[in-house]
Amino acid sequence: MAAADPRNIPSPRAFALSAFGMALSLFFVISYLLCVVGYLLLPGLPINHAALTIFLPGFELLSWPTFGLGLIESFAWGWYVTLIFVPLYNFFVKRWH
Repeated sequence: MAAADPRNIPSPRAFALSAFGMALSLFFVISYLLCVVGYLLLPGLPINHAALTIFLPGFELLSWPTFGLGLIESFAWGWYVTLIFVPLYNFFVKRWH
């Protein structure tokens, strides 16, 4: 079998900042909601929800104000990661391909 022609290998595409940011932020928000709903529906599971306070400062389980704060912080974490990761990824895609 013949070796693949390197000219036919598609080049990786750069990530769009806005699409990646919204997707990742909503992923974090949905994960946060699933965690809180899971706690409410299955309170007997041995899962330490206090770990959320590491990433979500000010979060306290089962308090409406901190529930809303957790949603906002989850969304903000998605954009934080995006604003660091996407430019780095796009830089290396252009440099090494």
